[in-house]
Amino acid sequence: MKRLFILAVSASISFNTAFAQKPVNKTTSGNPIFPGWYADPEATIFEKQYWIYPTYSDKYNSQVHFDAFSSPDLVHWTKHNNVLDSSNVKWAKRAMWAPAIVKKDNKYYFFFAANDIQNDETVGGIGIAVAEKPEGPFKDYLGKPLIDKFHNKAQPIDQFVFKDDDGQYYIIYGGWGHCNIAKLKADFTGISTYKDDISYQEITPEGYVEGPVMFKRNKKYYFMWSEGGWTGPDYRVAYAIADNINGPFKRIGTVLAQDAKVATGAGHHSVINVPGTNDWYIVYHRRPLTETDANHRVTCIDKMIFNADGTIKPVKITNEGVTARKIK
Repeated sequence: MKRLFILAVSASISFNTAFAQKPVNKTTSGNPIFPGWYADPEATIFEKQYWIYPTYSDKYNSQVHFDAFSSPDLVHWTKHNNVLDSSNVKWAKRAMWAPAIVKKDNKYYFFFAANDIQNDETVGGIGIAVAEKPEGPFKDYLGKPLIDKFHNKAQPIDQFVFKDDDGQYYIIYGGWGHCNIAKLKADFTGISTYKDDISYQEITPEGYVEGPVMFKRNKKYYFMWSEGGWTGPDYRVAYAIADNINGPFKRIGTVLAQDAKVATGAGHHSVINVPGTNDWYIVYHRRPLTETDANHRVTCIDKMIFNADGTIKPVKITNEGVTARKIK
């Protein structure tokens, strides 16, 4: 037993030492950008700081807390431990993952999926936590899930929150090959309705599996999602462009995919645009070539470049990551 313990500690030290040995004054972020098994990264900007809120990648019954990471330049990252855990969300018992976060009225609203519900009878779905600071601590906002039922066959997971130019907030979500969009009430306490009393509109494009992301560029709506199986090497990110937030969204092509020389399972991403610039980054998870455990995923970053016609060039995944980029 003592020998097994020593071997386990040695392996843990080896994993973390690989990151600790990187020089303090790094010229690039390196990939992964911080140590540990983390997936489904939500990347955003608060007060001229980059923030990443990932899933703690572990077995479902252990996946019940979130850490966060902040950086002034995309290269040097600070860890904020345990910004939310299930002790602050009484209805969440297992499998908390795929966060999304927005700032509204000087508060930070943290959306997450919990319990991996398989039917409408199980308690769980998409919840919200709230905090006064981006590093938390976050506490349950509603005391229950925001969305706890299947609508249009979409499992209530993998939510993304998008603010349009008119100030309306939308939640875009869904697993099991279906994606919904819905309007959030102004205070985030529920879902509003579209015309004809429709609350949840399906916008599923061809190939969609999970992990939706939306952003706006040059008055066009870019809709991105993950395809393939999350445990396999074919996991990837595709995209579409539309003039309307409700689509229709027609698949254009693959943006992010594995490179057999670098890593496998590249997917479930988010996007950062440096304010006032045309500099864009894709933050995503992937599986190191040495790993076969489905939960051994790491968070990475690479540049995302647009063609002159507005389409996105396929991203080259790297081991180097990106150079420093401070926010002015």
